[in-house]
Amino acid sequence: MNSPLASGAAAAGVGACTLALLVGLYVMLAPGPVRLPRERRRPGTDAGPSALTSATAAATSFIDNLLRRHGGGRSAAAALERAGLRVGVQDFILMVCAAALASAALGLLLLGPLLGIGLALVVALMAKLWLGRLAARRQGKFADQLEDSLQLLASGLRAGHSLLQALDSVSREADEPTAGEFSRIINETRMGRDLSLALDETGKRLQSEDFVWVTQAIAINREVGGNLAEVLDGVGRTIRERNQIRRQVKALSAEGKLSAYVLIALPFGIVAFLAVSNPAYIAKFTQSAIGYALLGVAGLLLVVGTLWLRKVVSFKF
Repeated sequence: MNSPLASGAAAAGVGACTLALLVGLYVMLAPGPVRLPRERRRPGTDAGPSALTSATAAATSFIDNLLRRHGGGRSAAAALERAGLRVGVQDFILMVCAAALASAALGLLLLGPLLGIGLALVVALMAKLWLGRLAARRQGKFADQLEDSLQLLASGLRAGHSLLQALDSVSREADEPTAGEFSRIINETRMGRDLSLALDETGKRLQSEDFVWVTQAIAINREVGGNLAEVLDGVGRTIRERNQIRRQVKALSAEGKLSAYVLIALPFGIVAFLAVSNPAYIAKFTQSAIGYALLGVAGLLLVVGTLWLRKVVSFKF
């Protein structure tokens, strides 16, 4: 027979459990406190940046200070400018570093540290090639539009406009990137820069020999005088003939360039396919010194082959 003390302890335990259950049910079912948004509680205050925004700002600031301290970033800024990208050097470097780290982590999970390092290097190389591709495409568009731009410029001069007014008309009527470059020339001239210097800087930035000819023709005409519209018409005819030859060469070399791209991408595609389908087959290259030596030789031959193919399919005239 149970003692009264034991019965009281059991009753107290049951009561405590019941009370805890009721408190838990109240906490779960009771409505929480009404919380107004921050913009309603404090209308004039800003919510502040998030943690990700703060981390990104700190990283870009660190990269910017590092570039200023070592005097770097000028070539990267020039490359971004040629490519027409309106982004800071530090922002672009941060994006490339983030993509390289993500690729390295993916390669580390798939095969090992060697593939991770290789993918990170490939990402950095692809970023540089992508910038060069954008710059080349932008320069090609400018070269194709230059003929029409000279016609607009000559028509404006024949209508009685000054050279600056004719350039301003081209900046408003032409397409990109010609409109942006001519607008920059006009803005620099309005800020007090000499027109010849602004034109020379544009030719150097775009690396356009045709526009350099236009710049020289305008500079000579400003010194000796004459009918600038007729001079621009003559330069335009020369540029038109050069563009015809350029298009013919581009059409004839398109097949060779496509073959070069396929041959360069083929080793990377095979390695990626084997890494996914049969990782053990690829892993043997990272298990001995001979495997690392073979990978180094393969990489060296790939670089030599890429440079040779680039030389074969590139034409300069």
